[in-house]
Order: sequence, then structure tokens, then C-alpha cells
Amino acid sequence: MKSESVPIKQCTLSVMDTIADPDISFDEKGICNYYYEYQTKKLLRDFSEDPNKLNEIISAIKKEGKGKAYDCVIGVSGGVDSTYLAYLTKQWGLRPLAVHLDNGWNSELAVKNIENTLNKLQIDLTTKVLNWHEFKSLQISFLKSSTPDGEIPTDHAIFATLFETAAKHNIKYILNGNNFTTESVMPITWSYGHIDWKYIKAIHKQFGDRRLKNYPHLTLFRYLYYTLFKRVKIVSILNYMPYNKAEAMHVLQDKLNWKYYGGKHYESVYTRFFQGYWLPEKFNIDKRKAHLSTLIFSKQIKKQEALAELEKPIYPETLKDEDLQFVLKKLELTQQDFQNLKESPTKTFRNYPTSYQLHTKLRKLLNFLRGKKIMYS
Repeated sequence: MKSESVPIKQCTLSVMDTIADPDISFDEKGICNYYYEYQTKKLLRDFSEDPNKLNEIISAIKKEGKGKAYDCVIGVSGGVDSTYLAYLTKQWGLRPLAVHLDNGWNSELAVKNIENTLNKLQIDLTTKVLNWHEFKSLQISFLKSSTPDGEIPTDHAIFATLFETAAKHNIKYILNGNNFTTESVMPITWSYGHIDWKYIKAIHKQFGDRRLKNYPHLTLFRYLYYTLFKRVKIVSILNYMPYNKAEAMHVLQDKLNWKYYGGKHYESVYTRFFQGYWLPEKFNIDKRKAHLSTLIFSKQIKKQEALAELEKPIYPETLKDEDLQFVLKKLELTQQDFQNLKESPTKTFRNYPTSYQLHTKLRKLLNFLRGKKIMYS
């Protein structure tokens, strides 16, 4: 007897569906759980309606940085959010030190964007170049783990490097481009472990072929050291102002001659490959659905616009084969190696040792403090 296919169900408000997340739930109106999670996060993280709060933060940064060469640290990747943040810091009269993590995968366009931006804004830059052999081993380990978390090694290294740089220069504020308005929707099984060193270490211990002697990482103890003893604060400052992604891109193109690279975080060749090829092909994950749904919830686009965007190819066809060959060559993988990795059974972070339970408790504590207005960032 021929089995019937299960119909796809899509949220009535957004483009999240049962293909994107089999664990998605809907209410009687067909509205998915991600809409209600967005509304909850909005109460905790969106301070854009209180303009005084932004001024208070800027004043505090300037006061703390008085007499120092820099008053804040910012990360730069060449992408929209980080470039716009760099632009804003100068508009606010801040004196940032820009930090860039070179993991060996920068596109030429990203390098050009960073160079143009920092030269025009006269912002100093420090670059952390990862040990390629170690980082390659870690990236391959995550491919072998068969989880969708292959970009976690880069995110974690960025996070650790920002703290290291701030502590080294006695800077008390790290400003990042993470923002509630465009990045709220993301199933946890799509991307977990940004600050979970236990998870990263477990993956590499099982699949890696060398020690990570030079890889910048952040243990819980080291995080507490930076935040409690060195008093370094991370502020997602775009949450304290109205933030419209399309408008930000227009400003960057007009003021800084910034060039668009074709997709969210596609300033990295590996990210372009991972999100445009690996996630859809192996895990049936199209991250555009999460990004576009967030923009729908924040009323920056309409659902019909999001659906039209999803009709477009997820990967620039002119780059697909070229990027694949480049990735295989750089990681020293054969076509057969790649095929074996692609066909291996899929897993999630729950199949490996993690600090998930501890991080969940800490997240609840932070949200409680945010709800009581004791902590804002």
C-alpha cells in the first residue's frame, strides 16, 4: 500500500513551516509558536521605544572610557549589522576599537567592505588570525558530528576574542550587532553552542586530529572572570533604537560605499556554502525562513514579500559549484569524503555532551533580570 505524504503546514503569519521545523506548533488560528516567542522576547529585549536608555548607555560608555585610547570594542565582519554598528559609533561620538576574526574564509568583498568602512570612519583595527590547521580540524569535526552547528566554531572564537581584546585594553564595553528586530526566530536545533565550550570540546575530542592549542575559547569560568572581575559588559545596542535592515543598507551604500554580498552572513565563503548548500541538502534547513519570519514579525516586510524571496534560488548558481570545489580543496576532502559526510545520519547537539541545562538556567535568570529592568542587555 502506498503511503500518503504528510501535508506541509505553514504559519498563517510567517513562513516558518513543518519542513523548516518538525517540532513547530500552531494555535487554533494557525499561528506558530515562534510568533508568541517573538512577543515574549520583545518585552525583554526591545528598548527602542525608550530613547533615553540609548543616551544613558552612550554616556556611560564615554564616561568609563575617559582617558583611554578606546571606550568600546566592536566586531567587524563586513556584513550589514556590524558595519552599520561601526557607522553608528562614530555618529554617537564613541571611540571604538574594531576586532576582526580571520578564520581563513573571508570573501574578497568582505575584506573590501571592512577596509573601506574603517578607513572612512577612521577606526583602528586589530585582527585575530586563527591557526588554520587547528581550525580546519575543528570545522571538519563538526561536519563529522553530522549536526547543523558547523558555524559554531567561528561564532565561539569571535565571542572569546572580543572578551580577550576588551580585557587586554581595559575596555569595559563590547558593542555587538546582534539585534532582536532581525534575528529573533531560530529553532535551537538549527544552531546551538555559540558559548558552550563543553559542546565544542566534546565534538573535537571525538572527531578531531590535533589539539586546539591556539584556538580562542571561553569557558564558563573565564566568562565569569571577564564579566565579574574585569567588569566587561556586552551590549546589543541596536536593540535600543529603531532598526530597519533595508534602511541600514541604504545608509551604508550611500555613506561608506558598502557593497551587498547576496545573503545574510554571506560575507564568508564558508557561511555561504554552509547555509546555501550544506544545511538545505543535508538537513532540509533553509535559514531564510527564520530570518524572513523575524522581519515579518517586526513589520519590516509582508508575508507575500517573504514568499517571493523564498522562490529565488537559495544559492547563487554562478558560485555553487565553484564554492563547493573551493571548500573541498581547502578542507582537503575528496568527493567521496564529502559524499560520506553528506549521507551520514543527521544528529543534533543533544547527541553530544553539552552545558545545555546550565545555560538554560542562566538564560532564565538573565530574562528574569531583564523583566525586572535590573539588566537590559
